[in-house]
Amino acid sequence: MMFDTTYKSEKNDEAIRNLLGYPFGFWQKMKLKGIGSRRMILVKTSPRFEKYKNRVSDINYLNVELRPKGILIHLGKGLKNFSWAIPYFQLSLFKTHVFSFHGQGEFLSVACDKNFFGNKYFFEKMEQLRNDFLRGSVPNIKNTSIHSIQTAHGNNRTSS
Repeated sequence: MMFDTTYKSEKNDEAIRNLLGYPFGFWQKMKLKGIGSRRMILVKTSPRFEKYKNRVSDINYLNVELRPKGILIHLGKGLKNFSWAIPYFQLSLFKTHVFSFHGQGEFLSVACDKNFFGNKYFFEKMEQLRNDFLRGSVPNIKNTSIHSIQTAHGNNRTSS
């Protein structure tokens, strides 16, 4: 469901909270090492979402915010802001020459460029939270650490 989030609206906030849960708290955000993606370049949308793109030759950007029960995709069109709320049980992700978010019969595709590859760790985190949710266990952030997310994907990163 797409929301106009240009101005704060209690009605929109409540609808988003009902779909995706409350935003992560400060300490949860710290343990997850952030809940937002870097900006990505929007390259293609479903026909219904065309009206949310800039009509001139500007580059369209989006970013993604993690929530306990889904994701919130933020778009900007001129001076307006829109947010698309997708619960995890409706979210499908596809990676070909572009990366696509599908949900509720609609989609947004982003370019696989340097901005996309800068978000690789974010996408791993999103997949882990989505898988935990779909298994029926809403992740307890106190027990979910970056180390457990990394080892679940076989990534043993060491800091240098």
